[in-house]
Order: sequence, then C-alpha cells, then structure tokens
Amino acid sequence: MQTISQRLANCFSNVFPDLRSGEIPRATAESVEAWDSVAHITLLSAISEEFGVELEVEDYEELTSYRAIAEYLEKA
Repeated sequence: MQTISQRLANCFSNVFPDLRSGEIPRATAESVEAWDSVAHITLLSAISEEFGVELEVEDYEELTSYRAIAEYLEKA
C-alpha cells in the first residue's frame, strides 16, 4: 500500500510529467513553470479523486505547494 507521499507524488507526476521525482517534494506554484490556473485545478481534481476527499474552493488558494497539500491531506 502506498503512503500519502507516494500517492501525492503520483498525482504531481501525472499533472507535471516534466518534474523529476526529486523536485516534486519542493514543488510550489512559483517554482513550477507549468503550474498555471488550469494545472492547479487539474492537480487538485486529481488529488480529490485519488484520496476521496472533497476539497473546498476556499482551500484552493492555500494549496499551492506539495508541502501544503501533503499537510492538508494528513489532517483530512
């Protein structure tokens, strides 16, 4: 069974295929050139589906890095 980190990394890899695995844990909306508004919605949708969580629209602004998303999922 995969950990939260592994599952989250898979979501990032699917949305941002050019990111190397070592870059994923440090990924932020500012550091990933391809992370635009469409990619953000795509990523959060993939995460919602993978983890079976309903992300609140008001949380979208805060969930702009791998770390912030991981912390959010650990609390869910």
